[in-house]
Amino acid sequence: MHTPAIPNVSTRLGIGDLLGRWGVRWAIGRGRYRVNPGLYKIGDPDPQSPVLVTANYKLTFNVLRSELEGVDAWILVLDTKGINVWCAAGKGTFGTEELVRRVQATDLASVVSHRRLIVPQLGATGVAAHEVRRTCGFKVIYGPVRAREIKTFLEAGERVSEDMRRVTFTLSERLELVGAELGPVLKWLVLLLLIALLLDGAGSLLDRLSSATLRGAPIIAGFLTGTVLVPVLLPWIPGRAFSLKGALAGVIVVGLTIMLMPSVHSVLGKVQVLLLGTAAASFFAMQFTGSTTFTSPSGVEWEMRRALGFHVGMVVLAFALGFMK
Repeated sequence: MHTPAIPNVSTRLGIGDLLGRWGVRWAIGRGRYRVNPGLYKIGDPDPQSPVLVTANYKLTFNVLRSELEGVDAWILVLDTKGINVWCAAGKGTFGTEELVRRVQATDLASVVSHRRLIVPQLGATGVAAHEVRRTCGFKVIYGPVRAREIKTFLEAGERVSEDMRRVTFTLSERLELVGAELGPVLKWLVLLLLIALLLDGAGSLLDRLSSATLRGAPIIAGFLTGTVLVPVLLPWIPGRAFSLKGALAGVIVVGLTIMLMPSVHSVLGKVQVLLLGTAAASFFAMQFTGSTTFTSPSGVEWEMRRALGFHVGMVVLAFALGFMK
């Protein structure tokens, strides 16, 4: 029986990898950014070399391999449908069944002489270690939270410190996620401006664009508040619910935007754009829950069920006021 060759991957990222990382940070090609599941090798591993388990989201795979300069290791990539480890663990694709299936499909037991799998700590919610050992004979060892600590973890005899277990969500880590939140929103902003241009048939294209931008500035401010300002100021905005944080920040920012342009809208128009801008800030701030370390899937579902009615109500009220002009 012919055994396929195990691909050897470099620890150095090429220009294509860097461009791809930039793209997915702005939600460009996110669903297609993946590697084939299976077994890979870093350096020149032997049967005693460690086996590191990861997801087939290419950004996750690249982050891991780029931290393994000078390390000889095997990388076992699970089929998580192009989703990162943490999210895939919550969805079940980075889980016990897939891990066992991939161990068996790659015939890992004949490649390594030990029976240890190093699984990222953030994948622990999806992997039942005792079931993995019972089913395929491999012991699961949970590694550090961050890939940059994997070399230290290996050098310490596959032991983790308290710092390696701690999940952080610093300003720089939040800023890395802003592009993915903002990218899809920019498409909606462009669409709204185009609609405004079509509805305003008077004047030159430049005059109409300027007018549409001025009239839509409070709503644009709401979009940007929910996608940029709330993630940046997240720990300091009052409230636990993200929708509430977005509404609080939105009503302030949108209100200030309206005050800076007192002659652009009528009284009813000011109320209308305040409602729409605040609803946008609250809605898009709520979308950030999926990117944070603060929430659980059940908590996200609970908040969305309650907040969406609030958002719809504000939008309906805003349009109703529009008919009163």
